[in-house]
Amino acid sequence: MKSGWLYALAVAVLVLVAYGAHVATLDARSAKPELDLARSQTTSGGLYVAAIEPEVADVKQGVLHSWVLTVKTADGQPVDDARVAIDGGMPEHNHGLPTSPRMTEYLGNGRYRIEGVKFSMSGRWELRFDISAAPGSDSVTFNLVL
Repeated sequence: MKSGWLYALAVAVLVLVAYGAHVATLDARSAKPELDLARSQTTSGGLYVAAIEPEVADVKQGVLHSWVLTVKTADGQPVDDARVAIDGGMPEHNHGLPTSPRMTEYLGNGRYRIEGVKFSMSGRWELRFDISAAPGSDSVTFNLVL
């Protein structure tokens, strides 16, 4: 009777040790490099340098707000007459934005007002911009953390 109890205890300890090793391995594999939170980036194809800034400094969860997207060519010239499409979401939660932001106004000097941005919860968000203008089409993704 006593040996059966000891055997069960030994098996339980081995299972716990194996589970702990498995979890540690998963954590090590899922470790990600530090998140790039830069508000200015070169687009994926190198055609443009894009920058974003909220029109109100304090970006709050659950509130509609506007951003300004600045688009310049790789050599620093403002991009006029661009078409801008906006998308985004929370990659870790596998869902998109709760709204459909859009470019509403050209402000001059390569600056575009983006309205209708809303973040419904705290965490990491992405804002993706597809930019089409005379130099060509390109895209850029910005990471944000609320």
